[in-house]
Amino acid sequence: MKIVVMLKTLLFNLLKGPVTRKYPYEERPPFPGERGVILMPDESKCIYCGICARKCPSNALTVTRTPEKEWKYERFRCILCGACVEACPKKCLEFGDRKK
Repeated sequence: MKIVVMLKTLLFNLLKGPVTRKYPYEERPPFPGERGVILMPDESKCIYCGICARKCPSNALTVTRTPEKEWKYERFRCILCGACVEACPKKCLEFGDRKK
């Protein structure tokens, strides 16, 4: 009896086709309301105060003032909470669409 159930399942799976997407060829559209990634479109507005880095709960941002002014964002560490975007005094950070 178990063989009949197993053959039925096997035939069903062979005829139905794959359940998953063929990823590189068929990309999933973003979910509605997805925040995307954090961007700094106009870096000249940034005063490198570091408030965004201090407000980030996952420490995904690093701001250094000396010797060179530098702003780093670790995308895979970010939890997309938006605390840095809200805390920025010059409003130079924003959420953007994720790139393909």
